[in-house]
Amino acid sequence: MEYVINLILIFFSYSLLGWCIEVTLKYIQFHRFINRGFLTGPICPVYGSGAALITLIVGSLSRLESGYGTTFVMSFIICGTLEYLTSFFMEKRFHARWWDYSQKPMNLHGRVWIGNLVLFGLGGVAIIHIINPVLYRAFASISITTKEIVTGIFLAVFVADYILSHFVLKMVKVGVENSEADDTEAIRKEIYLLLSDKSVFHKRFADAYPDVIYRTERINARIAEVKAETERLRRVAEQRVEERRELVTNRLEPTTLIKSEIIDRQDTLIRMLYDEQSASEEMKTLKADIDRDKKRLEERPLSKFIASRIGE
Repeated sequence: MEYVINLILIFFSYSLLGWCIEVTLKYIQFHRFINRGFLTGPICPVYGSGAALITLIVGSLSRLESGYGTTFVMSFIICGTLEYLTSFFMEKRFHARWWDYSQKPMNLHGRVWIGNLVLFGLGGVAIIHIINPVLYRAFASISITTKEIVTGIFLAVFVADYILSHFVLKMVKVGVENSEADDTEAIRKEIYLLLSDKSVFHKRFADAYPDVIYRTERINARIAEVKAETERLRRVAEQRVEERRELVTNRLEPTTLIKSEIIDRQDTLIRMLYDEQSASEEMKTLKADIDRDKKRLEERPLSKFIASRIGE
């Protein structure tokens, strides 16, 4: 029982730490305080869930198995999977992409990218080998009864906050589905105005995600059409380039081959008529010049290609 309580406290501890990180990053980006997260309280559950999973999975390994390398890789995989699935299901549920890494290098469908994954791995190492030992020592200094009471209060507040935030998200979903706008920026403005006219909880959510990307079925259809048209144009361009290449080849190659065949026949004729013993010095000099130029011609890449084609 105490193990479960400690794990729940781990969840809330890192959810608070994640909220602090998100607020700090957005303050640096927008130069103002933004209460990040889906919940109204100072908590980002995705951080707490990742930390709890890392603690549960990696913490169950032996000391030898849970070295820095293993911890890094496990955290890399666990948190990357969690972030991807969270983005996927939230987009399917509420028609909105709350973060987008499409412009980042080595991203997967814009939901995760290599920079965050490396940070997840390093964060996992810090969680298991640095922060968790400190937290568990702090938990050990608190009586089990006190921890049960604190955990119960945290869970009650968390559930109430989740229910309240769910209604806000449901309003966002309905607003997105009913929107007649054709682009995500117009939908974002509509949702912002919709939430701004409501309670402080709705206004808080409107400010929490200034860079959210809303996607209705209409927008998704347009995106699919653009992708299909882009792919069609790419294939047409490739086909035209190939046709031009074949046209140029067909125009140039026969002439070059004919010239090469003429040269070969001339060479054969020279060998039949030329006699080293009876040839004059002028003929010998001319023969040497022809042999030298022929050797230079044969050493060129195009000549080697033509020779191979003739051989075929």
